[in-house]
Amino acid sequence: MTATPSIVWFRDDLRVGDHPALHAAVERGEPIVAVYVLDEESTGVRPLGGAAKWWLHHSLASLSGDLRDRGVRLVLRRGPAGRVIRTLVDEAGAGAVFWNRRYGAAEREIDADLKSDLSDAGLEVRSFGASLLFDPWTIRTGSGTPFSVFTPFWKACLAADEPRHPLPAPAELDGYGGADGRGGPAGDDLDDWELLPTHPDWAGGLRETWEPGERAAHRRLRDFLAEDLADYATSRDRLDREATSRLSPRLRWGELSPHQVWHATRERAAGTEGARKFLAEVGWREFAWHVLFHFPALATRNWREEFDAFPWPRLHPTALTAWERGRTGVPVVDAAMRELWHTGSMHNRARMITASFLTKNLLIDWRRGEQWFWDTLVDADHASNPFGWQWVAGSGADAAPYFRVFNPELQRAKFDPDDRYVERWLPELDSDRYPEPIVDLKETRAAALAAYEHVKAAK
Repeated sequence: MTATPSIVWFRDDLRVGDHPALHAAVERGEPIVAVYVLDEESTGVRPLGGAAKWWLHHSLASLSGDLRDRGVRLVLRRGPAGRVIRTLVDEAGAGAVFWNRRYGAAEREIDADLKSDLSDAGLEVRSFGASLLFDPWTIRTGSGTPFSVFTPFWKACLAADEPRHPLPAPAELDGYGGADGRGGPAGDDLDDWELLPTHPDWAGGLRETWEPGERAAHRRLRDFLAEDLADYATSRDRLDREATSRLSPRLRWGELSPHQVWHATRERAAGTEGARKFLAEVGWREFAWHVLFHFPALATRNWREEFDAFPWPRLHPTALTAWERGRTGVPVVDAAMRELWHTGSMHNRARMITASFLTKNLLIDWRRGEQWFWDTLVDADHASNPFGWQWVAGSGADAAPYFRVFNPELQRAKFDPDDRYVERWLPELDSDRYPEPIVDLKETRAAALAAYEHVKAAK
């Protein structure tokens, strides 16, 4: 009998462990075609930023090696995902297509259309929950509506069924065409996608800071649980300490699943304050996706409609450029922006400080900052990035009150009391080369609060 291969479509799940779609293909018992599609053409799909492309390149290279070691070649294709998968089905004579779910509106529409078409053609088509602990539609208020405040949302999650246990990584796989892909569908060469910067090559700091890939992700999780979790609740906000998990890009690209993180944390330190606080931060990621699922325009529209009345002044490009380049003359803001440019990441406390400074001291629309972070963060995703920006700006779900303006000097004194963080990223701080502040913090705070009166009047 002729084989009818199973296609496993990898997306934001670049791993072989705890991969329900891959697990289903193994259970089906037919040869496997593994594929990743770089889709920058489908309507509504947001193209990746530069730092994200750097991470994707290296994570795909790692995944390709892990699959090859098990007997499967990773096929790379580029183009509108629906069309690419349909073409691959025909080329391989596939009998089944499996994938793990995505939750953005455009991605869900692509997946739904594809599932309908392929099912009508007689294929087995199944999708699985893998990137979130709880599918966004499963957690509802008592009246059946989505949550808009984190604390009751997380309480509802904790009251739900325990997240499933992770699935083991397969030891070997039956690849259609073998590990080298000969006889199987052709694919692109990863280097031909030109995801890495070359002219200029600005990724030196990213290479110094990160090692993408599933094995490195598991090492980081083990190290965090062994060395940092015990002090996480008290130290996580300190800019001058390496106390955060640094797992956000691992979760964003699916090198780790939240199920693996959840159960490893519970097994290591269930009931401790560190574990409780850390898992609540995983819960914030869940909440961001919950909000995006129910409000797909999160990156472009105010979640709170009354913020449409906010009188953003005319943009002064020099102020935006100073913020982007870490040349505002406000040390903790500039240190954070330098950290971002060098490492493709930024401490969460620093993200709040820099976002508050942009939106409330410079009175620049949060969407400008969200776009900059989208392009420069290795962990920028469709939910957490705009959710965080709207939270700080005051326009989002469960937002900080608009009148909460983070004073960067007070934040610096509290969370970097010995200036170790600032001095690390601003070696010129005490020299003539460091600029004077571009705004007065007290005056701009007052201007921000005055502008907010327009929002209050619109309620």
